[in-house]
Parts: sequence; structure tokens; C-alpha cells
Amino acid sequence: MFFTYLRRELRRRRKAALVVASGLALGIALVIVVSSVSSGMSKAQDKVLESLYGLGTDMTVTKAATAPKSGSTGRPRFEFDAKDNDDEATQSTDRVMVQGFQTLASSTVAEVGEQDGVAGAVGGLSLSVMKVDGQFKRGEFKQEGGTSQGGGRGPGGGSGMPQGEVRGGGASFDVNSYTVYGTDVTQQDLGPLTSSKITSGRTFKTTETNAKVAVADSAYAKEKSLATGKTVTIHGTKFTIIGVSTADSGDAAANLYIPLQQAQTLSDSKDKVTTVYVKAADSQRIDGVKSAIQKNISGTTVTTSADLADTVSGSLSTASDLAAGVGKWLSFAVLAAAFLVAGLLTSSAVSRRVREFGTLKALGWKSGRVTRQVVGEALVNGLIGGVLGIAVGLAGAYAVTAVSPTLTAELGSSGGGGMRGGMMGGGGPGFGRQSASKALDIALTAPVSLSVIVTAVALAVAGGLIAGAFGGWRASRLRPADALRRVE
Repeated sequence: MFFTYLRRELRRRRKAALVVASGLALGIALVIVVSSVSSGMSKAQDKVLESLYGLGTDMTVTKAATAPKSGSTGRPRFEFDAKDNDDEATQSTDRVMVQGFQTLASSTVAEVGEQDGVAGAVGGLSLSVMKVDGQFKRGEFKQEGGTSQGGGRGPGGGSGMPQGEVRGGGASFDVNSYTVYGTDVTQQDLGPLTSSKITSGRTFKTTETNAKVAVADSAYAKEKSLATGKTVTIHGTKFTIIGVSTADSGDAAANLYIPLQQAQTLSDSKDKVTTVYVKAADSQRIDGVKSAIQKNISGTTVTTSADLADTVSGSLSTASDLAAGVGKWLSFAVLAAAFLVAGLLTSSAVSRRVREFGTLKALGWKSGRVTRQVVGEALVNGLIGGVLGIAVGLAGAYAVTAVSPTLTAELGSSGGGGMRGGMMGGGGPGFGRQSASKALDIALTAPVSLSVIVTAVALAVAGGLIAGAFGGWRASRLRPADALRRVE
């Protein structure tokens, strides 16, 4: 009897049912779209952070660079002196410098790894290399690295150092700079190299701890015509290119990756690292791990992915704030309005059915049975609204993903450093300091998770129950006499 009556009433009142269902559908669809877009923005931000940190990295441990001594610029110094029998001479020299931070003892990696809540820790050494090829006339010429003259390409593409030709003192110099990252080849599942994929050749073998081999970033390899099998010389040492990597997003962490021991040798930094990359055993314990490291290992700066997230600005940050703020409250407002309208319409429909329900009560229907009938009709309307809302919401999310609007993420300094192993933010003074910010373009998607669908269904049921509560309350107050008064 319940379902027979329910089916008949829904057929009779299709227009009213459609109005109630449409209102609920609008609110539910908006919730789905806002939730999926917010999820897409979260994924976009994670992608930005991965391009800085590397996959699986929860935090970095560094030591801020000290200010240069009085009278020192902190810049590398080059000296060229032609021999007496040369009217003009050509010389080439390069300087390998630790980039961005003071070095930490390699033993710090083990200390960090022993902290409670740490699942893994690996050290890396970030270097910048400046190569000068010059022609000059007899007499001494001293060049103390000047300001950047273009050519800087952010954390991976350059080092913020002079590029191109420099003239002075009767001489002409070609200045080229690039970045080198010393990676622990025995633990390649942490650190910046994990944010790049090998697209040619291979990555390091765990046995190549001190081998003269290198992996080149694809952009740098293209610029310098490097390929697997070719060699590149760093500070007089030849390295064989064994692979070419391509960054998953943005610029790569470095132009060249070499084994950590080789990087330590080139920079005269034996048993030193600039950055310790850390993976927490549980994402919920990151703050606790950070506190433990800061307490137990003095003189270090710990930067978490949350700290880096706070430095992301640009249209990605703006859109994320809108989705989390305006979008969320707009969804709540529309949903609340839809629930209220559905309840009022259901209550109004019950008022128009006074004669019908009064007659049913006169025939022996109890108030509870009438209420259950009204709630059942409202619940079905809610479920219909849920189906429509899910369909519209999925269509909206698909449209966002299909269009894939491009958002820009500006990456600024995190204060304590830690970005890209010292290649952004918190850098050392003068010559080795990096650009304070870098822009990445991220395509926005709107993934819809199963939890969002479950939430939509729950909202549909809640909307139906709320509307049913309004209508049931009104129906429960009807008396058989109401039907007689309506007839009169």
C-alpha cells in the first residue's frame, strides 16, 4: 500500500516533485564542483611542491648561510695573468662552490634518521659552478664575480650568476654557470632527482658511489648538446653522461647530477652535505618530527612541505583561497537554501492536501502512517535530486578538466630555506644567491573522488529527510475535521 500510494502521488505531482528535486540538485551539484576543484588545486599545489622537494619528501634540514666577513663580497675571485712573452693569452678556469647554505656534517643524516617518527633520511650537496674563458692582454686582470646579466633560469636552469660575455681591464671573457647536485646513489627514493624521470639512458647504480658518471637534465642537455655516452668536464674532472632526465613539472633541481662523493671532492667538502631530505613515517607526525629534529640537532633549520605551501602565491593561491573560502560558503548557502525551499514546498504541498489526508485519517490512518507517507515522498524527491545533482556536478567537473585552465604558482623564499636543496630561498649571500621567486604554470583539473559521491548521496538523503520533516510535521497536525471544513 505504501509504495502503491507513493508511486501514484509522485506521478500526480510531477511538477512539484521536479521543483523540489531541482533545488536539491543545484546545491548538491555545486558542492561536487567546488569539492572537485578544491581537490584539483590541492593536487596542483602538491605538484608544485614535488617540483621543489622531490617525491616522498616531507621536510628538509639545512643550515642557513653566514654573512660574508667584513670587506668580503662573498663572490668568487678569478685571477688571470699573461706571461711576459704573450701579447695576448687565452685561459679557462672554473670555480665550484657550495650553493645556498652552510654545509652540515654527513653524520647529521644518520642523526636525523634516528629521530622518532623518521622513516628515511638522505643527504645531498648542492653546488654551483662558474666557468670563465678569457682572452686578455699582457698584465694582470682580476675579475670578482659581478651581478647577474640574464641567462638565469630559476632553480634548475641557472645559478643566478653572470652569463655571457664580460669585458674589463682590456680583456674579454665568456662566463657560463650551471648547477650540480651531489646525490646519494644508494638512496635514490628521496631528494630532488625523484621529481624527474629518466627519458634517455639510465639512472645511477647503487655501486657508483664514487664513479665519474652524471645524469643531465634534458633542458641543459639540449642547450649544451649533451647525450648519453658524451662527457662533460667539471673542474678538470671528466664525467660520462649515463642518462638524461626530464622534470615532471617546472625546472629541474639541477643541470647535472653526480654521485655525492664526487661532488664532495670537487667542492673540497669531504663528508659534508647541504641538505638532508626527510620522509616521515606518518604524515600526521610531521610537526612532531620537525620539533624533535630542531630540539635534538642544534643549529639546523627544518622546513616542511606545509612551510613551502605557505610561500606559494599567484593565481593558484588566489583560486585556492576562493574555492576554500567563497566557494565553500557559497555551497553551504545554496545547499541550506535548497533544503529550506524543499521543506517549505513540501509543507505547502501538504497544506494543499488537507482534504486528502483528513479523509485518510477519517478512514483510520493514524498520524504516524500519514507522516511516513509524506516523508517517503520527500525522501524519493531528495534521491531524485541527488541523482540529478551528481550528474550535473560530474558534468561540471568534467568541463573544468576538459578546459584545464592554467594557473600560475609563484614560489617565494620560505625564510628558512630548504627549497630544492638550497637552490631557492634562504640562499647564501652575494654571488651564490638564487632568485627569490619562480613561476610555474599548472593545468587545473577537477578530480571527483568516491568520497565526494558518497557525500552527495548523503546530502540527497538529508535533503529529503529535512523536507519530509517539514511536511510530516504539518501532516501530523491535521485532523479529520480539517477535511470536513475544506469540503464546506
